[in-house]
Amino acid sequence: MTEHAHVPPGVRGGIDLSSLAARAAAQQHGAPASADAAAAGAPPGSVQPGSVQPGSVQPGQAHPGTGQASPDAPFEVVEVTEFSFQSFAERSLELPVFLLLCSRLAPQCAELRTRVERIARAFAGRLVLGVADVDAQPGIAQAFQVNAVPAMLAIVGGRPLPLFQGSPEDDQLRGVFTQVLQIAAEAGVGRGPDASGGPAPEPEPQPLPPLHQEAYDAIERGDYAAAIAAYDKALKENPKDADARAGRAQVGLLQRTENADPRAVLTAAVERPQDVEAQLAAADVEIRSAQIEAAFSRLLDLIRSLPAAERDPVRVRLIELFEIVGGTDPRVIQARKDLASALN
Repeated sequence: MTEHAHVPPGVRGGIDLSSLAARAAAQQHGAPASADAAAAGAPPGSVQPGSVQPGSVQPGQAHPGTGQASPDAPFEVVEVTEFSFQSFAERSLELPVFLLLCSRLAPQCAELRTRVERIARAFAGRLVLGVADVDAQPGIAQAFQVNAVPAMLAIVGGRPLPLFQGSPEDDQLRGVFTQVLQIAAEAGVGRGPDASGGPAPEPEPQPLPPLHQEAYDAIERGDYAAAIAAYDKALKENPKDADARAGRAQVGLLQRTENADPRAVLTAAVERPQDVEAQLAAADVEIRSAQIEAAFSRLLDLIRSLPAAERDPVRVRLIELFEIVGGTDPRVIQARKDLASALN
């Protein structure tokens, strides 16, 4: 692991929180926070799974924690936001904190999150696990200057430790958790792995529904058509299957943008502002690059400019994009209101 030699101990010294602090202050006073578009991943010099080096955090440099957490403590996964990040990071003064950076637009993120949570659960009481959606919380990715998802980092005594990007195997994940806990114990934070030197037995993972597993396997081999077909079967069996509906929308986006040249697509949209297909393609590209508001605004403006009889394909696509971003996202909530207004 690259040594962060110039990062002093303490949360505010270890992590650049200035942009997040500004957002939190804005939210507290009811002012809008700026939307910095940043994707997340491990910065240059980050460590590959299993290669965390003891000594990257020197004993005495991190804030000493109590290390008294019970191994039988309940396990929780913290959904980290820009507003809550400060308090989340401060927990690293007592226990090592792990933060998984994910995106709804990266299909492997959901599967990795499931495995990370399962493996981390075996270390319950010895760590804190958080997950941040970089599409909804771009400032968190910006704070760590990372650029690809999924990615994971640890915070020990306020000091950030880049761990990996991508989707490592389970054995590598266990090694990462174990080694970071050992490093944290050397630094006076937490208790380290249990007395046997390893995690407690893991609970049995819950299998995916068969059609969901079929879709995931198809995504892994790049067969998006087969994945869509599997999700369609799942929706036929249960039209209320929200996971299948969201998964189908995500795979549809991947399929449509697989061979797209983003610059050419956006140029074509500028040149042909009333061309429905050009605008739909541009919105897809913007969603893939986490420009959520831009994509929604593009299609809402298009709907307003089209005759009523020509609006439906754009409306349908916009609803698909809502599924991808997530129904509880504030940008989706506002865009739904704008869509209802535009259609009246």
